Amino acid sequence: MYEVKHSLSMVHEDEMGLNAPMDHQRIISKLNVGLGKLYYYDKAIPLEPLPETMLDEGRTSPTPDLILYDKERDHIPIIVEVCHTRGLKGDLQKVVSLIEDFPYDIVEGFVYNYRTGIWFRYRKGDNGMASESSFSDILQLDLNQFI
Repeated sequence: MYEVKHSLSMVHEDEMGLNAPMDHQRIISKLNVGLGKLYYYDKAIPLEPLPETMLDEGRTSPTPDLILYDKERDHIPIIVEVCHTRGLKGDLQKVVSLIEDFPYDIVEGFVYNYRTGIWFRYRKGDNGMASESSFSDILQLDLNQFI
């Protein structure tokens, strides 16, 4: 378990900017392609993967690296952030804050450190404790298979 301290004062929406080195974008692309195939062609998952998409189209909002969108319910139950070692703490704080402190109704959030190959998962109500896991309970799928 990895404890993440979070509060609105620690992570502000204006600090949730874009990080776009090639390695970072490559991971987002692989996730988008793998999950996109399952959604668009195989019809094997109910959530549409969308990279760098705003959480709230009605106003300025954070843009996680990847969201998984339930078009039928107009809901985003899963978000994914991709980071390197120095950005891990901030991205974990961002995910926890977006799930616990904002009214987006996100249920599950992931952070992938592309330098170490380690995934962290945070679920709504986990009390700031992220676990080392790439398995999505919502999708019943291991996200690491696409990396």
